[in-house]
Order: sequence, then C-alpha cells, then structure tokens
Amino acid sequence: MGGFGSGCWRQGKVLTKNCLQLDVRHLHREGRLVSGLSYNWEWRRRYRKTAAINIKTKSDRLILDYDHQQGDGDWEHANYPVPIEWTPCHYGGQRPWFICPAEGCGRRVAILYSGTHFACRHCHRLAYACQRENPVNRRLLRIDKIREQLGWEPGMLSDTGRKPKGMHWKTYFRLRDTLDDLFMQDMQYLSGLFRRNTNTLNR
Repeated sequence: MGGFGSGCWRQGKVLTKNCLQLDVRHLHREGRLVSGLSYNWEWRRRYRKTAAINIKTKSDRLILDYDHQQGDGDWEHANYPVPIEWTPCHYGGQRPWFICPAEGCGRRVAILYSGTHFACRHCHRLAYACQRENPVNRRLLRIDKIREQLGWEPGMLSDTGRKPKGMHWKTYFRLRDTLDDLFMQDMQYLSGLFRRNTNTLNR
C-alpha cells in the first residue's frame, strides 16, 4: 500500500493543480470502477512515482485505503468509502460522479483532491489557477477555450473558421456571440489603458 504526505505543495493559497487529484472520469475510462476490483492507484511526476493509494470497488462506492502524513507529524492510516452516483448521458449510457465524502458536504463532483482525506475543491478551499489571473488573461483564456470548441486557431486576432460539423447552429451562434462580447471587452479595456497612458505622458 502506498502513502503520501498532505498531497499539496503549499505556496500561498493552495491551487487545485498543486494537489493530488482523483478523477472519477479517468477511473471510468480505465475500467477501474467495476465492482469487485482491488488495485493500487499511483501518481507520478517526471515518470517517478510520488504517491499511491489502494482502491477497492463496490457497486456504489470506492473504498480508499492509504497512509498519510501532515507536515512532520506522525503517519496515520485512513480507510473510508467514497460513494459513486451514476447519471444518464444525453446520447445514451451513464457517467459516474463522486459524492464528496467530507462530513456535511455530499456534493456531486468529478474530482476529489488530496489532504488528510480526499474531498472536493470547496471543502479543501482550493482555487483554480485561472482565478489568480488578471481579468484580461482570464478573458484571453476563455477566448482560446471557445475557439478550441469551434476547432479554430487560438488567439483573439486569429481568423474565424466555419461551423464545426455536427454542432447545432444555436450553439454555434451562441459561441460566436460570446467571442464577440469578449473581444469588445478587451478592446474597451485596451482603449481605456491607452487613454490613461496618453494622459500620463501629457502631464
């Protein structure tokens, strides 16, 4: 059985990317949610194993079994269930969700993050990296994400493309309108920034 420390590398406010993540979608794709399994799940950095836990599967839950350490404290053992809920997909089949096992939570989430116990982002009070970006960078990231959905080249000033095959026209126009709004917001911000800098230089 593997073990790990707190699982988060703390520098200021803890970010989701700095914690070990247990993604139910990944486990499902790997066929690791089938009832009756027992296996070690590993995390690696630069091809080296950094942590591992033992997972046992039941029809409606996983049993997590591991040792953990907080800072320089003593190693402690943890063994507890994480409920799984299945919901139907629009195009058939089902997708799994974790039910956060933290006391008093019960949120339905795709990812649990490490700590003394695996729990959702809200319970660990984690932040996404993008939340530390300034508004302009957040808009640029959102623009690139939408352009990726449309199959277009990234970049606010890149050429527009055609509607992706299979995408509904309503969805396509909604994404186009969102891109236009984000572009105008950035243009207004840059225009205001230019005016402020010009005024400063003329003083």
